[in-house]
Amino acid sequence: MTTPAISAADVTKRYGDLTAVDGVSLEVSPGEIFGIIGPNGAGKTTFMECLEGLRLPDSGDIDVLGEDPAHPTKRWRERIGVQLQTAALPPKITVDEALALFASMYSDPADPSALLHELGIASKGRSYVDKLSGGQRQRVFIALALLGKPELVFLDELTTALDPQARLAMWDVVRSIRQGGATVVMTTHYMEEAEALCDRVAVIDAGRLIALDTVPGLIGSLGKGTKVQLRTSRTIQPSALDGVEGISDVAVAGTAVSMLWAGSGIPQAAVSAIEATGATVSNIRTSSPGLEDVFLALTGRDMRQEA
Repeated sequence: MTTPAISAADVTKRYGDLTAVDGVSLEVSPGEIFGIIGPNGAGKTTFMECLEGLRLPDSGDIDVLGEDPAHPTKRWRERIGVQLQTAALPPKITVDEALALFASMYSDPADPSALLHELGIASKGRSYVDKLSGGQRQRVFIALALLGKPELVFLDELTTALDPQARLAMWDVVRSIRQGGATVVMTTHYMEEAEALCDRVAVIDAGRLIALDTVPGLIGSLGKGTKVQLRTSRTIQPSALDGVEGISDVAVAGTAVSMLWAGSGIPQAAVSAIEATGATVSNIRTSSPGLEDVFLALTGRDMRQEA
């Protein structure tokens, strides 16, 4: 039986009256890309920081690569790489200088020049960090995380605030890290990102683990059906679709309406029910359900809504 890269049992972290992480238990297998997903404020980063040894849980047990992150050895720190959600470097330090500084902290660092080449920013070595684009800066922070030749890499909201092209480029970077032999644990609130990259996904909401499975397994739990998205001429209440056969998981955000439809094609009965309220319907789109729909089914609200 393969020893898990990470094992967490009943991990809880509180800040006063707020329980940021509430009894989370899970395991991560070596070599997988493991996603931790949920809305902003769900507790993803706090849980990740407990795994990294940056925060101490109030209760529960954590084993990462055979050690307790709360009492790490120097060798253990070299076996993990961490890209923080929020990080900064001095503005007038060059990329080469930053990598040389961080490399000096490892007993057997990777070649900084080779890392920059692999990450597609070899030409930026003499550039000041504050002159780089958002995507280029993220690649620098990934390079810093990989300098110790880690077996396990933590990526926290890697693509937040990046443009679509830069996000897709970061996805290729994540895949290349796994191809290099490392286990990857990543947090994201972008569902399409988790669908594209992750072998398994833990869904966290309000600090609690509410689902854990492969992406196909989670989506398959919804059963067969169609995701329907449309626009209305004015805001309607979700209750307008109560009783419409085959319709479930209705979400309304302004004039945007989404739902799951047990059939295929356009649910004409749902369109008629909306029009009966006096609203008109436009921009109807149908697609296969995704992780966003899984979250809605599990919690009763859209990922973008507050808990």
